[in-house]
Amino acid sequence: HVVPDIVTVGKPFGNGMPLAAVVTTREIANAFEDCGVEYFNTFGGNPVCSAAGLAVLDTIESESLQDHAEQVGDYLMSKFRDLMSQLDIIGDVRGSGLFIGVELVRDRKSLEPATAETSFICATLKEKYAVLTSIDGPHDNVLVIKPPMVFSLQDADILIKHFEEAVTTDLASMSDINTLPKTPT
Repeated sequence: HVVPDIVTVGKPFGNGMPLAAVVTTREIANAFEDCGVEYFNTFGGNPVCSAAGLAVLDTIESESLQDHAEQVGDYLMSKFRDLMSQLDIIGDVRGSGLFIGVELVRDRKSLEPATAETSFICATLKEKYAVLTSIDGPHDNVLVIKPPMVFSLQDADILIKHFEEAVTTDLASMSDINTLPKTPT
């Protein structure tokens, strides 16, 4: 369990409104003040954006959205981990809540990155199955899953089904994966 010293939040915090925040402890905030660091931004004090931010926080709390994200995220990661016994391409599954990374490898022992395969799977999920993912990692071999807060257990099952199909059917039918263009992320 990690407790950060400083957290910054942006676009989702205002649900589309221009709003961001820096969250920290009083002790750290005082340290900035004590050394003369001033804070300024162009949206400071905007009552409409502030009201939107407060409404987002109220909704997150009243609808238990953090608990929902944790439950659905844990479920989705467990489903991906279950797939590891069937699909050698999955090298690692990691994440927190609804921010999940599935690292794809060509070989679990050497951990050779499956860069072209990740690009193909990401594109296939979008074009064939209408599932949006992205790609990250130093070798562009981590499939990133960041669904919206309304993402349900049923949606997780659909994602897993389509991921499995993209690997076992679509990827398996490719003759030379290295000739494919890279998917923009």
